[in-house]
Amino acid sequence: MATAPQGQRPTGERRTAILGAAARLFAAHGYRGVTIDDLGRAVGTTGPALYRHFPGKEALLGEVLVDVSERLARRGRALVTGADGPEQALEALLRGHIEFSLEEPDLITVHDRELVNLTDDDRRRVRRLQRGYVEEWVAVLSALRPESPRADLRASVHAVFGLLNSTPHSRGPLSRSAMSALLLRMGSAALRAEAPPQG
Repeated sequence: MATAPQGQRPTGERRTAILGAAARLFAAHGYRGVTIDDLGRAVGTTGPALYRHFPGKEALLGEVLVDVSERLARRGRALVTGADGPEQALEALLRGHIEFSLEEPDLITVHDRELVNLTDDDRRRVRRLQRGYVEEWVAVLSALRPESPRADLRASVHAVFGLLNSTPHSRGPLSRSAMSALLLRMGSAALRAEAPPQG
């Protein structure tokens, strides 16, 4: 990914504000429907001023999606490491991902629609981070369902991500707490389900 000159990249609250505004605009209008001036106005500056931090809109999209992938991967590792056994680890992973899906639906929308607009390097970084995050779940499930092939467990994890990440479209009138409880029950049941015998 192209980067801004050394020392120019925003940090802390400023970086969070820029990435959050970019995610909201990209989710609402699409990557191609947002200009650098739109992004600048959203954070109280001008479009050209953002070039001090990012080489352009493509680099900012990359930063948005790499950042969320890094955060999920880092959080997944921490939740598993801090859990007292696989049962607790699975619940922690589910609760953590549900919290993400309810708090940051714009990022889910942007990922689903705009991954194709990343540079090849950023797309590889996102995919690598996502694979690591999935494997945290697979390792926990393997401890709970040792008889299941890892390919089945991996497919189960991806299917549950589809369920959890549907919240930008499926929440409707449910309260946050009601939706969280529903997703936890459904996700747990799906991941613990045994595959039917073959043949």
